[in-house]
Amino acid sequence: MKKQTYASILAGCAAAACFLIAPVHAQNQGTIERLDHGLDAIVPSNATLEKLTDGFKWTEGPVWIHAGYLLFAEIPSNRIMKWVPGAKEATTFLQPSGYQGSAPYGGPEPGSNGMTLDKDGRLTVAGHARRMVYRLESLSPHAKLTVLAERYQGKRLNSPNDLVYRSDGSLYFTDPPYGLRTQSDKDPQKELSFNGVFRIPDATSHPAGAPPDDGKLQLIIKDLTRPNGIALSPDQKILYIAVSDPARKVWMRYDVNPDGTVKNGRVFFDATSAKGDGGPDGIKVDEKGNLYGSGPGGLWIFSPQGRHLGTVKIPERMANLAWGGADGKTLYITASSSLYRIRLKIPGVRP
Repeated sequence: MKKQTYASILAGCAAAACFLIAPVHAQNQGTIERLDHGLDAIVPSNATLEKLTDGFKWTEGPVWIHAGYLLFAEIPSNRIMKWVPGAKEATTFLQPSGYQGSAPYGGPEPGSNGMTLDKDGRLTVAGHARRMVYRLESLSPHAKLTVLAERYQGKRLNSPNDLVYRSDGSLYFTDPPYGLRTQSDKDPQKELSFNGVFRIPDATSHPAGAPPDDGKLQLIIKDLTRPNGIALSPDQKILYIAVSDPARKVWMRYDVNPDGTVKNGRVFFDATSAKGDGGPDGIKVDEKGNLYGSGPGGLWIFSPQGRHLGTVKIPERMANLAWGGADGKTLYITASSSLYRIRLKIPGVRP
């Protein structure tokens, strides 16, 4: 597959006269850049980007709960929030969600980050400043908490950021340093010399309340500077990683081996030269294998072959996204101070 870059897409689109900018219709929230006709099968011509609630400092990690509501992280306030369709405001679901000490944290991101559900509907959380991956045994803020991973070869994890389950029950997660107090590789509390991507084999079978079996934790990628968002293709043969390094804004693609490890890592798309606030962060896929992710200026949408189909411009720095609604065609977007949603044509792959 030929590596795609932002510059090459713009050059090709200019030659084909396919670079169109259309306003998002409702509330004048932004615009849609249509770089490829393939976007027409995904984003309706009358697409509406709707702001649902705001007033936060930095929203992240959304997940749709099948009972009909959304959970998302508000990292600076160390909370997981709950938003119910029709409500003007979100309410606190869990606090603290990350750091649990009594003294002030001393860093910008004390809360939890990405969330997903396992096959039994249990909420699994990238603990971020808590420096662990944990699971709630029921959808209650008072549920028993089970720690799934905390250390690798005796050393504490950096700050688990985002995560995804495979159908075999294994859990993949990224571990950059953003939940540490200085958010740097030289943070005095950082014990690992790298920022890795890990796999917990058969995580769904880990007994409720049992301590983590850190001896089972597998390091599958260790050469990425800032591994962040993570997603699997619909057939689970490809693992995608968003790299949120300002010096190298790329999405990576890996082949998944039968045993769950990965090989053949290569750049899926390079947006280092792209203008706009933000970069690769949260990512998700739809049932056709298209990849959606936060990028410079908003929501970037790619074909499975790595072609940049277009961008939904968002008036704030985008962080993450999740499929929701009864039919899975509503995309919820966390962006700086606000929560947004947009209706699309293809259902997403969701936990």
